Amino acid sequence: MAELTITTFLTVDGVMQAPGGPAEDPSGGFPYGGWLVPFFDEEDGRIISDIFSRADAFLLGRTTYDIFASYWPNITDPNDLVAGKLNALPKFVASRSQSVFGWGGSVHVRDVVKEVPGLKNRFSGELQVHGSCGLAQTLIENDLIDEYRLLTFPVVIGTGKRLFGAGAVPTTLKLVRSSTTASGVVFNVYRRAGALKTGSM
Repeated sequence: MAELTITTFLTVDGVMQAPGGPAEDPSGGFPYGGWLVPFFDEEDGRIISDIFSRADAFLLGRTTYDIFASYWPNITDPNDLVAGKLNALPKFVASRSQSVFGWGGSVHVRDVVKEVPGLKNRFSGELQVHGSCGLAQTLIENDLIDEYRLLTFPVVIGTGKRLFGAGAVPTTLKLVRSSTTASGVVFNVYRRAGALKTGSM
């Protein structure tokens, strides 16, 4: 059975909206698109390549899918690991409004909460989510994510879409890996460790 993992770029205050450029997701009048660009370096690139190397399939929200589909099919370099994975592997797209997608290997998922268990049973490695804020919140609210891979960039924005919303299931996480790049990006990997436990001091 595959594990469902999520990889995303975050600000220190938890914003994940439009990290790579203003056009990625300007919804809500978001004015800070491209906030990771001054910090993204070769170390971050190696982290991302390593993550993609483990993928068996992808589960993507519609906006992230559209961003990927506008770029990665045009990358034909056989040495580009990320392009190779994205272009060759199945891509399951969670969308309420569109059911037909032109990128090879794309499959529509209408009810992601119901279909995730079946998707995990179809694969043996990793079913990877990248970005996909709305999808991520749905998965978090239904406690479906096995591992979080969070790259936190040293900026505070104060507005925008966040990874963890009000509907997140209270959960204990175990930190299994942590590193910091020369540009100050903190890469943390967390796994689910059961329900939230509380106490008093």
